[in-house]
Amino acid sequence: MVSWNFKHIVQFDKIPLYNGVNLINGFDSISINTPAEVIAYET
Repeated sequence: MVSWNFKHIVQFDKIPLYNGVNLINGFDSISINTPAEVIAYET
């Protein structure tokens, strides 16, 4: 997942909690990143 929502979703201390809920409910873990982390810029 890619999100600009730093205030609620992209909080690095909460990502493990989201994944814990997913695992408890039988889902795979997810990766939550900022757009800057997934876009390669050429210089």
